[in-house]
Amino acid sequence: MIVVMKPDATEAQISHVRDHISSLGLQPQVIVGEHQTVIAAIGQERPGLVEALEPAEGVVKVLPIMAPYKRASSELKTERTVVRAGSLEVGGKRIGVIAGPCSVESEEQIVSITRKLKELGATGLRGGAYKPRTSPYSFQGHKVDGLKMLATARAETGLAIVTEVMAPEHVPVVAEYADVLQIGARNMQNYQLLQAVGDSGKPAFLKRGMSATMEEFLLAAEYILDRGNENVMLCERGIRAFEDHTRFTLPLASVPYLQMKTHLPVVVDPSHGTGKAALVPAMARAAIAAGADGLMVEVHDDPEHAMSDGAQTITPEAFAKMMAECRRVAEAVDRIL
Repeated sequence: MIVVMKPDATEAQISHVRDHISSLGLQPQVIVGEHQTVIAAIGQERPGLVEALEPAEGVVKVLPIMAPYKRASSELKTERTVVRAGSLEVGGKRIGVIAGPCSVESEEQIVSITRKLKELGATGLRGGAYKPRTSPYSFQGHKVDGLKMLATARAETGLAIVTEVMAPEHVPVVAEYADVLQIGARNMQNYQLLQAVGDSGKPAFLKRGMSATMEEFLLAAEYILDRGNENVMLCERGIRAFEDHTRFTLPLASVPYLQMKTHLPVVVDPSHGTGKAALVPAMARAAIAAGADGLMVEVHDDPEHAMSDGAQTITPEAFAKMMAECRRVAEAVDRIL
């Protein structure tokens, strides 16, 4: 349920309604907007709740939240959420750009590429220290040493670190080094991991599962939000389909659809979404035109010899050209890059 308060509702009236919601066995969440305060009553809905809440002083009306994802729904919060983590801001007028190699390979490599990316306009640094790979024989990442290398790159450049966490027991150590905890597509429905990331208090970067529906995607975000962590970014990274001309199919219609259904910012990953470096710049431009709040792009000095995902990784020179093109598109849709 959503309890909509009068614009001039007092703090005492808001506190009374919040306490009344708790007494009914529901979880209250107060959301203070620019003009009005609403209070979400999260929990099992049952007959009589509207009648119990509507008579309270300062209440305008009580409405049901129709979506199964209560906290993520735009029914609950109409104002867009802006997630901030160090140099990275996603969800406002400025489009966030998270760039970097698929894997952290060495300290020299990650520091060098990060310096170039910052000069070219990146606002966040991606790089895998823990790598979930399809084959157990592929490079699995440098783990804690990789996290330390990322921290060195941040100290040198100021770019916020976005890196993947693979298991609940890894959350404390990854959170010690990272600014944003990424949950990969393979872990989108790892509910214990979602809860652990929610409990960490660190901003979360949730990638859509390769076969996940929009509802499943938003319910996964709900697990993080339900732990009191409101800083969640959604990432469309492509889904499996019958086509084989790309590694995955990148459905950009999900960007405006998600922005209708949720207040959370939406990021697009054209690197995983296509699997082909030559297609990344065009899909990045298209993502911005579709309204994306951010981009995540894989960039490496020498993609041919990258330890992972070289085929979908662009060079710094290609990244510079892509950024120049994307700035023109961003201006056309009243955004800043």
